[in-house]
Amino acid sequence: MGAGEKDLAKLLANLEPSLSGERYSFETTDHPQFDENTFALIREDEGITTIRVSPSGEWARISLGVHSSLDAVGLTAAFARALTDADISANVVAACHHDHIFVQWERREEALRVLRTLA
Repeated sequence: MGAGEKDLAKLLANLEPSLSGERYSFETTDHPQFDENTFALIREDEGITTIRVSPSGEWARISLGVHSSLDAVGLTAAFARALTDADISANVVAACHHDHIFVQWERREEALRVLRTLA
C-alpha cells in the first residue's frame, strides 16, 4: 500500500469520480454479517452500522479514483463544499486507497456532475 497523494491541487486534478450502478442501504444490526453485499461495517458506541448493496437502497456510491492519503488535508472539505452548494447530502467513508461518497439515489447523476467540476 502506497502512501497516497497529499497535495490538494493534485488530488482535485485527478479526482476521477465514478458512480456505482448499485443501490446501497445503511442499517443498524446487533449481528453483523460480512458477505458479498457488504460494503462496510462500522462499530459505534450505540451499535454496528452496515452499508450494504440493497435493491431497495436509497443511496448511491460515488468512488473517487484518486489515491488519497489518509493524511491529506482539504479533500473532504472541497467536495463537501461543492455538494453543499448544490444542496446534496453526502456520507463519506474513507479507506486506505479511496474515498467513497454516498449520496441520495435520486441525486446521484447531479452529484457526479458536481464532483467532476472540481477536477
